[in-house]
Amino acid sequence: MRMERWRRPGLARGVLGGALGFAVGALLGLGVGQLGAELKPGHLLALGYIGLLLGWLGGLGAFRFWLTWALGRPADLADETAAHGRAGDWRRYFRFTTDHKVIGLQYLVTFIGQFLLAGLLAMVMRLELAQPGQLFDRDTYNTIMSTHGTLMIFVALNAIVGGLGNYFVPLMIGARDMAFPKVNALSYWLVPPAGLLILANPLLGGYDTGWTGYPPLSEQANLGEEAFLLAFITLGVSSIISAVNFLVTVGRLRTTGMSPMRLPIFVWSLAVTTTIVLIATSVVASAMTMVLFDRLLGTAFFRPGQGGDPILYQHLFWFYSHPAVYVMAVPAFGAVLEVVPVFARKPLFAYRLAVLSFLGIGLLSFMVWAHHMFVSGMADFFHIPIMITTELISVPTGIVFFSAIGTIWLGRIRFATPMLWVFGFLWSFLIGGITGVYLADVPTDLALTDTYFVVAHFHYTIVGGMIFGLFAGIYYWFPKFTGRMMDERLGRLHFWWFTLSFNAAFLPMFWLGIQGMRRRVADYPAELGAVNLWVSLAAFMIGLSTLVFLYNAIRSWARGPVASANPWQARTLEWQVSSPPPVENFEHPPVVESGPYEYGVPASAATIQPSPATGH
Repeated sequence: MRMERWRRPGLARGVLGGALGFAVGALLGLGVGQLGAELKPGHLLALGYIGLLLGWLGGLGAFRFWLTWALGRPADLADETAAHGRAGDWRRYFRFTTDHKVIGLQYLVTFIGQFLLAGLLAMVMRLELAQPGQLFDRDTYNTIMSTHGTLMIFVALNAIVGGLGNYFVPLMIGARDMAFPKVNALSYWLVPPAGLLILANPLLGGYDTGWTGYPPLSEQANLGEEAFLLAFITLGVSSIISAVNFLVTVGRLRTTGMSPMRLPIFVWSLAVTTTIVLIATSVVASAMTMVLFDRLLGTAFFRPGQGGDPILYQHLFWFYSHPAVYVMAVPAFGAVLEVVPVFARKPLFAYRLAVLSFLGIGLLSFMVWAHHMFVSGMADFFHIPIMITTELISVPTGIVFFSAIGTIWLGRIRFATPMLWVFGFLWSFLIGGITGVYLADVPTDLALTDTYFVVAHFHYTIVGGMIFGLFAGIYYWFPKFTGRMMDERLGRLHFWWFTLSFNAAFLPMFWLGIQGMRRRVADYPAELGAVNLWVSLAAFMIGLSTLVFLYNAIRSWARGPVASANPWQARTLEWQVSSPPPVENFEHPPVVESGPYEYGVPASAATIQPSPATGH
């Protein structure tokens, strides 16, 4: 039995393949060094990591399907069936499995784990900041800060898109799977090595650049910077191939009757998001690759002394990374707008206008990047146009916001846990949006840049937006992917504890920023000590509140009340099949005859009908 484990593709063989691949890559680097080439530790790490990726994926069995095709051999149907997995087999969650529902849960559990780890690092940071003076040396604090920021960015970019998106988009459009199931699995299994590199960076000397990786600092940082760059590039590749898959799936696999204006709003949000990812991710991956080349190959893309331009890096980085804010926020808006009609028992207010607004956000998101650079030394004439476009994007964002408010207005509200998270999202994102105006305007941005005002604004936008939206989606869809109901009392406790603690921690940071407290710095003036102690205590409360969620999720998944197929009486297609859904999603392709939110509309057609092609 033990030998059989190593013969078959799987997690054990993937780990072994990754270890062997790293060794081969590093030895190859040493061999090149023996020939007289200049060899740096970064060369060994880069070559070893490439070998690790290939060995890891090969051991998992990621390449066997494409190798079979390339060699002209007939496909092994038994192998294909095994890759898809059997319902109820827990082992498929640890394999290269092509079922989109399994991949969605793999993404979700992985990034919730990263979220908890990043939160733990945040509490370590707040322990340092609780009082003036230093517990850690400067390099240690900078490494903790950089690792926290990078992990949280990875969570914000992938948890909803990769987790809830993978699981529910095919179900919501009436498809049996994603367009490219094997590519879908590949996009997930690229994630663990990247996460491993980020976690291993303290063993490589750490890195002190934060998640932005600005040169020239990033070109002088420790070996941990290589780990950061390689991990970011890997996640970029994963995101690009995942984006292609989502767009083809939504574009080509919609069931009969699922016209664009009958798509659930969550699907629209994912379509816009993945379009942004597809266009912009290659830009930031190129910037990271150029920094890597500067460090390893002696190029001078960003070295001023050799004709390079570090400001160019900032333009490339923010051309992706401000649209990335909407990669985080738009899926959260989609999840929230999916929840609101169900618990208000009303059609989604201004559905078509909300769709157009998502498209407007996607377009305008590429025109606002340089407001992060008002103090960078870029050309002054660029300030006003970027300020105008940054403020202009608040118009479609505001329309989406008021779509939620309009649906809630005069609705028959059911204050279940998912709806509580919707209200928390609306409050937090409103604060993030209002305070963003001060950072979009040149005069106030010049005063507030690199202060804790930015930290507070960013967390109200991303945690208050994406994390609140993620929790709304998890509590809403938990019965569908587990077949169990979550405990309502624990859900309410989690919401109130998290929400009150979050506001207690981050609202005072606006004041700290106005007082001039610098972000990314481990010490501060003594007169700010009392407020920082309050912030740290509130941050610890946020961490404790997540334990309630973990306990509720694990306990409910194991022995919560059995859920019906449609416990919320929702109208979208994922609720028209059993909970959890069958492996192939639908016994017959559904036919859609109405919109997804026609609550209270007299004589509206049924949402799902049997396929006329089957006669069932």
